Amino acid sequence: MIRLDNISKQNGHQILFIEASAVLNKGEKVGLVGPNGAGKTTLFRMITGRELPDEGQVAVDRGVTIGYFSQDVGEMAGRSSVAEVMDGAGPVSIVAAELKELETAMADPERADEMEAIIERYGEVQHRFQELDGYALEGRAREVLAGLSFSQEMMDGDVGKLSGGWKMRVALARILLMRPDVMLLDEPSNHLDLESLIWLEAFLKDYDGALLMTSHDREFMNRIVNKIIEIDGGTLTTYSGDYAFYEKQRALAEQQQQAQFERQQAMLAKEIKFIERFKARASHAAQVQSRVKKLDKIERVEPPRRRQTVAFDFPPAPRSGDDVVILKDVHKGYGNRSIYSGLDFSVRRKERWCVMGINGAGKSTLLKLVAGATEPDDGSVTVGSSVKMGYFAQHAMDLLDGERTVFEELEYAFPQAGQGSLRTLAGCFGFSGDDVEKKCRVLSGGEKARLVMALMLFDPPNFLVLDEPTNHLDMATKEMLIAALAQYEGTMLFVSHDRHFLAALSNRVLEVTPEGVHTYGGGYTEYVDRTGYEAPGLRS
Repeated sequence: MIRLDNISKQNGHQILFIEASAVLNKGEKVGLVGPNGAGKTTLFRMITGRELPDEGQVAVDRGVTIGYFSQDVGEMAGRSSVAEVMDGAGPVSIVAAELKELETAMADPERADEMEAIIERYGEVQHRFQELDGYALEGRAREVLAGLSFSQEMMDGDVGKLSGGWKMRVALARILLMRPDVMLLDEPSNHLDLESLIWLEAFLKDYDGALLMTSHDREFMNRIVNKIIEIDGGTLTTYSGDYAFYEKQRALAEQQQQAQFERQQAMLAKEIKFIERFKARASHAAQVQSRVKKLDKIERVEPPRRRQTVAFDFPPAPRSGDDVVILKDVHKGYGNRSIYSGLDFSVRRKERWCVMGINGAGKSTLLKLVAGATEPDDGSVTVGSSVKMGYFAQHAMDLLDGERTVFEELEYAFPQAGQGSLRTLAGCFGFSGDDVEKKCRVLSGGEKARLVMALMLFDPPNFLVLDEPTNHLDMATKEMLIAALAQYEGTMLFVSHDRHFLAALSNRVLEVTPEGVHTYGGGYTEYVDRTGYEAPGLRS
């Protein structure tokens, strides 16, 4: 369906592709992977014709429809979410628009002399609309939006009043409703809660078209894709299998290449030693010349390219008391809506609670109550002795000073720290070289999240309260964070939609439901085994 033939592409001084080739066949579900800045979004743009390769060609079979979801959703305002989604449904939305125009024309007395032609055309268009299942379009649009956690009120309200994250979901819903021959999805799992993520997983599994997508959620990727295309060092390499298979194969290929490289280096060293030893002896001149020629002809094996991954080690946090936080008979509501009524809940030292609950159940509210970011209407929240809390909230990223550079922000927070240790800290969280000189106002969402995380973890608290800490983080940073938190000696209370993060770090589950809260001993994996669902109310 889509072929990339020997494409080369350069952006400024950065070479993205060098004679790279890959194929997307009918019905394939492919994960596109590679480090940040490798050219994933550029590849999408070349497939859609928004950018052209410098050399080579991108060939799309005739008549193939492509739906492209990107992080740049553009302006939306002035109509309902449902109308916005229906407008992007491909051919059927164009037919629907003409049908509406013809209905207006039929009601216009000034066009009476054209009425016969208008009615004839209306019949043709109506027949085409029925063929495209147009009358079911609104129902299908509402079904997709409901799957992405929209309430009826949000579906019918002005799309312009939604936050950026919800507008992303509207843009995604447009592509899903369109059901094109090929879907290109650039980070569709961003901004989704766990329920929406699991719904989208099921939708994409049932979708019979071809799919090419990027995602920072390894579990999501694993369950959908059956092929991986990796961008690395300007080349495209294809692996048959899911993301876990790709990781194993890539590691194996790296080991084999390293072994080949080392064998060749040993052989070269031996040959060079012989040449050096006997080059001055006339009796060995022929042998020396023969070996020099042989060395010139040998194709050199390159060592495997090492991805830059830096481990973050927690300095030891001070020990807290055994009672970290106690909530007693807590009541909390917003307006007429009660979120908690008589909540009793306590966190003990070294417990790692993940908080589960449907959208709007009160997960973030619980974290705010614990962190002191909001007060209970009644009851008490008591933080234990010697507790030093670190709170990561979504709005924390807005508190960065836009005019400071990354390094200045770190220096401002830790004036006593040495430059070397701050540079190491910045490197752990993906800011290397000139990146530390970027002003905070130009940072991407992922970069801001990483900087806030660095600020919070450098002088480690003994109680971490984390609200969606993995939003915006790429897979490599997530893995680093999970590895660091696995070694962390303190206590945790967190909300996350990333199942890999939940399974790796929780040892307790608090489920928030309309009927009250339920607690489970054991972590997220045990919770799924015991309840039979991955998120409240959703069967796995």
